[in-house]
Amino acid sequence: MAKWLLIDGFNLAYRCFHALPELTRADGFPTGALHGWVKSLWKLIDQEKPDSTLVFFDLGESADRVALHAEYKAQRKPMPDPLRQQIDPIKTLTRVMGLAGIEQQGVESDDLVASEAVALARDGHEVVIVSSDKDFAQIVNDRIKIMLPPPSANPKLGWRLLDAVGVQEKFGVPPAQIAHYLALVGDTSDNIPGLMGVGPKTAAKWLAECGGSVESVLEKASELKPERFRETVAASADRLRLNLKLTTLNLGLPPVKPEWRTPQPDELIRLLDGYEMRGTAADARRRYGKPPLAAGGYTSAPESSTPSPARPIETQSELF
Repeated sequence: MAKWLLIDGFNLAYRCFHALPELTRADGFPTGALHGWVKSLWKLIDQEKPDSTLVFFDLGESADRVALHAEYKAQRKPMPDPLRQQIDPIKTLTRVMGLAGIEQQGVESDDLVASEAVALARDGHEVVIVSSDKDFAQIVNDRIKIMLPPPSANPKLGWRLLDAVGVQEKFGVPPAQIAHYLALVGDTSDNIPGLMGVGPKTAAKWLAECGGSVESVLEKASELKPERFRETVAASADRLRLNLKLTTLNLGLPPVKPEWRTPQPDELIRLLDGYEMRGTAADARRRYGKPPLAAGGYTSAPESSTPSPARPIETQSELF
C-alpha cells in the first residue's frame, strides 16, 4: 500500500508567514511565506518520502457549522494582507512542483483532509497529516499520524510526528475522545466556548471516570467532582451537545478527485527567479539537475511575474 502526505494548506501557509522575516521583492511584493512554503514542502517530501501528496485549502467557512453556531470562527482576524497576496502564488508554486491541490466551496479543508485520511487508511494506506490543528487528533490511529510543525516559540524542536500514544500524552485522552474533550474545554481558535472553569485536566478526568463521552458526563453530572460543577454541567447539556457537533470532524465526504501533475522544474525556477528568491531558485536548480546561472545574473521576470489566480475545475472538489 501507499504512503500519503495530506497538507493543511492555510495552516502551513500561516506558519511559513510568521516563521520568517518580512522578505520582499525589489518592488515591495512580499515573499517570506513563499520561501517557507517551497522549502517546507521539499523538507517534508524528502523526510517522509510519500508516494502521493495532496494540498488542501479552504474556500470559505463551513456552511454546516455556521448554521449550527453563527459565531463559529467569527472572532478570527482577517488574513494579513502580505499573506493574502501570497496565497495565489503559493498555489501556483504548488502546481508547478507537481503536487495536487484540493479545495471545495463551503466545506472546511479540515473535513476534506480528515475524510480523505480516514478513507485512505480504511483502504490500507499510511497517512501523514501536516498540521498543527488539534482537531485532527481525533482520527489518529495505527495508519493515520499528524506531523506537527516546529512551534514558533521553539523552532529547534523541529517537525514532530504525533501518533496515538502521543495524543494521549499531549491531551490526556485517547483519539476517540478528542472531540468530546474539546466540547468540554472549548476551542478558542474556532470560537467554541467550553464550560467556564473547566480545564484540560478536569475534562480528561471526567471522560476517564464517566465513560469517555459528553453524554456519559451529562448522565453522571450529579456525581462529578469538584462538586461546584455539577449544576453547571447539568444546565449546559444543550451547549455541550452543540459543541460536540462543532468539534467532530465530518468523515462522510465523497473521496477527492486529484488532478495529478508532473513537476515543471523550468517553470518553477522561472517563478522563483521572478520573485527574486535567488537562494531558493539555486536550491531548485540543484534539486532538479538544472544548470546554474551565469555569474552575477538571474533570469529576468516576465512582464507580470505574479501568477494568475488559481483556476477552478468543475469536479466533486475544486482543484487549484
